[in-house]
Amino acid sequence: MRKFLFSGAVLSAVFGGVSAIRATREGPRDWRTALLWVSWAATLASAIGTVIIDAQQAELEED
Repeated sequence: MRKFLFSGAVLSAVFGGVSAIRATREGPRDWRTALLWVSWAATLASAIGTVIIDAQQAELEED
């Protein structure tokens, strides 16, 4: 769990989520809002996937 919390990619995605929440509250709700959330979800998934792959590679290098 620590590897996710201290990962720069995941932290960046979380702060992007905060920005998406603000934009959703303050801006108009149209197709761009939906695209913003899809983009954020893809960024978060990519960040989590990167952390998992890095952890697997580090585990293989230990053996």
